[in-house]
Amino acid sequence: MRVCFRSSVQPELMDEYKRRHAAVWPEMLRALKDSGWNNYSLFLAPGGQLIGYVECEDYEAAQARMALTDVNARWQAGMAGLFADSNVPPDEGFEIVEEVFNLEDQLASASEAGDAPTHQKEQA
Repeated sequence: MRVCFRSSVQPELMDEYKRRHAAVWPEMLRALKDSGWNNYSLFLAPGGQLIGYVECEDYEAAQARMALTDVNARWQAGMAGLFADSNVPPDEGFEIVEEVFNLEDQLASASEAGDAPTHQKEQA
């Protein structure tokens, strides 16, 4: 399962957000991995838009496992003030973004259907 989500960091606190993510606590890293978060990345755009991507077996289950850890509670409490909506714990305020295309999925489907890749020729 691939999941993309977005949130918003307060623009004036973007440098602090980046600083904290440059050295995430080892205990937090292990908890994420143990909870099923794989190939997890965060991207921060100018203006504070945060985009996250994670691969997991079941996103809701992985998120629920993280919610049970003490380190996640401490991390979220420390990060909350950096987000635009600080009334919601950061990891509960993620807005899931719908996936509409994946290259590997479509190539696999085309291969299973026996469709050979084709190249369109320029028309004069």
